[in-house]
This record gives sequence, C-alpha cells and structure tokens, in this order.
Amino acid sequence: MFNGGNMQQMMKQAQKLQKQMEENKKNLDSQVFVGKSTQDYVKVTVSGDKIVKAIEIAEALVDPDDVETLQDLVVDAVNDAMKQINQASEKSLGQFGKGLF
Repeated sequence: MFNGGNMQQMMKQAQKLQKQMEENKKNLDSQVFVGKSTQDYVKVTVSGDKIVKAIEIAEALVDPDDVETLQDLVVDAVNDAMKQINQASEKSLGQFGKGLF
C-alpha cells in the first residue's frame, strides 16, 4: 500500500508543518492588539493570547449617571481587539488554525 519512504516523508512534512504552526502561534501570542470603541472613547490592549493588558477610558466619557454607555463602549473595544486577534490567527495559521484558538 505505502512504501516506507513515502510514509517517512509524510511524517517529516507533518512535523515540519506542526513546528511552523507552533512558531506562528508563539509569534501571534507575543503581538499586541488595540481594540477601540466608537470615536476611540475606550481603548483595550490585548495580547495575542487573549489576555487583556490595559483599558483606557476617556475622562470626558465618565458620567456616573450613564454607566451603561461606558459598559457598552468597553464591550465594543474588547470585541474589536478579539476580532483583530481572530483575523491575525486566520492569516497566520490559515485553515489549520480555524476553531483551534
């Protein structure tokens, strides 16, 4: 069915691909993404491994009578950063990375 040489070559290629994917994932994890809300009122800094590093909120936006707007903008900024990470993952890892991270 398969001769030994072809199987060994396939295994080497699979190991090489796995090593490339691991390197790409490590590179992605070290990147920093900044998600922004509408009009940049809220900025969220997230590492490629999806750890929130910082949240910046414009002082003008802080209104104790309107906490809901602030909450919505924080959610928007976090989701924007996560979207950027997902897009970078797809670009970096291709179809092999879909659904893994």
